Amino acid sequence: MSTDQLSIETPELVAIEMPLAGIGSRFIALLVDYLIWGAGFLVLSVLLAIFLKPGSLAFTGVPEQWAIAAVIFIIFLLNWGYFTLFEAFWNGQTPGKRVARIRVIQRSGRAIGLFESMARNLVRYVDQIPFFYAVGVIAMFVTRQHQRLGDLAAGTLVVRDREVESPLWGDSGARTFTSQIFAPSAPVPEPHTALTLPATGIAKLSAADLGVLEGFFSRRLDMSLSTRQALALRIASAIQAKSGLEPPAGASIETFLEATARQLRDLARLQ
Repeated sequence: MSTDQLSIETPELVAIEMPLAGIGSRFIALLVDYLIWGAGFLVLSVLLAIFLKPGSLAFTGVPEQWAIAAVIFIIFLLNWGYFTLFEAFWNGQTPGKRVARIRVIQRSGRAIGLFESMARNLVRYVDQIPFFYAVGVIAMFVTRQHQRLGDLAAGTLVVRDREVESPLWGDSGARTFTSQIFAPSAPVPEPHTALTLPATGIAKLSAADLGVLEGFFSRRLDMSLSTRQALALRIASAIQAKSGLEPPAGASIETFLEATARQLRDLARLQ
């Protein structure tokens, strides 16, 4: 396996490969983020200058050292909070990472939470030593999975998003000049929409089961056909054992899983 590929073993004991983000894409993301952060810092500086001008009521009676400390603390919160909150609540991405099409994940392949985001971005200040992320860049060069110190401390990785290929002939997909003469055919409904599984069985499943199903759907296009089939069978067996549901005659395993997920989502909305 290439050193730029991450192999993750899912809870179902199936290995999935994901491309790791390199220094170039991470630098682009950081550059965009600091441009956005710099604009926010400029606005904050103007506001602080207004509130801290001579005669202002803000910080009246507060020693100069405490006022300076308060300003430094606010700047720290702005910088740390920018990266922490975006990564924690925006699926592991900041605006810069979204532009560069990369994201932060846990080593298990799951999305990071607030704790991991707080940890990796707190150690960011060590990665910046002495300047231009020198320590972080060195750490990325010497670690097998391109991790800076913040990633090592939080148990996180930065991976590239899968690129979605667009049609060569535009969104319509029309490849001939006469295609517009004929009315487009009605879209064929997905097979799982025609299935309705027993509600009593669906009620035995939980949000965690829906999370497993959603994780499979989001990763299945990255899997080989044999791996995809094996994982679908494992998940279907666990669903059947827990709920007593059975795939309807003529329906594939993945169609059964999609119908189960659809009804689970509907049940969650009703609750």
